[in-house]
Amino acid sequence: MLDKVMFEEIIHPEKWINECYKELMEKEWNNEIERCRRHTERLIKRISNSQYQFPSECPIKGRYPLRDNIGWTEGFWTGINWLLFEKTGDPLFQQTAEKADIDFIHRIDCQIITNHHDLGFLYSLSTVADYKITGNRKMKEASIDAAETLLQRFWEKAGVIQAWGDPSDPSQQGRMIMDCCMNLPLLYWASEETGNQKYKKAAQAHIQNAADYLVREDGSTYHTFYMDVKDGKPRYGSTHQGYSDNSCWARGQAWGIYGFALSYRYLKEQKYFDLSKILANYFMNRLPEDTICYWDLIFDDSSREEKDTSSMVIMVCGLLELIESGLLDKTEKNLYQSAVWKIMRQLKERYATTEEEDGFLTQSVYNKPKNNGVNTPCIWGDYYYLEALVRMTSNWSSYW
Repeated sequence: MLDKVMFEEIIHPEKWINECYKELMEKEWNNEIERCRRHTERLIKRISNSQYQFPSECPIKGRYPLRDNIGWTEGFWTGINWLLFEKTGDPLFQQTAEKADIDFIHRIDCQIITNHHDLGFLYSLSTVADYKITGNRKMKEASIDAAETLLQRFWEKAGVIQAWGDPSDPSQQGRMIMDCCMNLPLLYWASEETGNQKYKKAAQAHIQNAADYLVREDGSTYHTFYMDVKDGKPRYGSTHQGYSDNSCWARGQAWGIYGFALSYRYLKEQKYFDLSKILANYFMNRLPEDTICYWDLIFDDSSREEKDTSSMVIMVCGLLELIESGLLDKTEKNLYQSAVWKIMRQLKERYATTEEEDGFLTQSVYNKPKNNGVNTPCIWGDYYYLEALVRMTSNWSSYW
């Protein structure tokens, strides 16, 4: 499929490299990490005053509602705390993350709402991160259990991990989504830790089908694609959260940029590195004047649609993954690095939350078609923004 996908050069490279963003660098980025720290400390205090709960996906009236560990986003909260612990050394963040991770053990042991594709989001940033940082073997065991649970959604004939829905429901069978590219590292990691290649083989099959069918010939992406679980043949692409089946949902494109880069890191197959660049260039060529995307890449500044800062920070993390690979030539590296600096500066200066609000960045979009979480901070946006800041100021060992 890769040989059929068009590679776009960056249309206006001067847009990215005509200013020196290095001047901000470490001091300014560390100041921004300190702002994120203050917001997180305040949220920890609120959580500690209740039976242990987690921030939900998006704030309501400036505050994250708290809930039990039942959704797809709770791992981002633990990931934020592990990032802050590693960056600051403050035991408050380690204690908060470890307390949450105990709840993740309970969740996988009791199989509490685990019948979906997002176990990588949940467990890579919680128990896997915990094990990598502390060596706690209970966390390793829970993480492998999570990988085993995710593997149960793999359709061998179709070669995909099913997204939502009951696998026995014919209307949902064989549906893969771009988001799942970010959940595959849990499977790669499980094979590395156990020596059992079944996890890696499933992830390899899925990422190959994602490359073949989720990526269009122009370098844009479908949000979802259906495969026939009986004969493995492709059926059709559609959207769930994008503007239309034929448009390009911004967050899905960002998941692909980062997800293909991560699969390259584990598999060392050049085609996934190249696909990440193809998706990144498509994304960058469709950014509006202020470089912060709308919630679907079909929109421009004439659209009056909402921006999505969460898509931008996911994309930035994907660019950082490409940069840190060491495979980019000098021109590509300078271009992507300048893009990272410019985008992060825009986010810092124009989209930062106030000190009174929960969350780190304003103006994200969770699900525009359902009018859910529109023009608000979100917990995954918080995580990826902080991950980018940490990567820009230290030698970070990935949780993914």
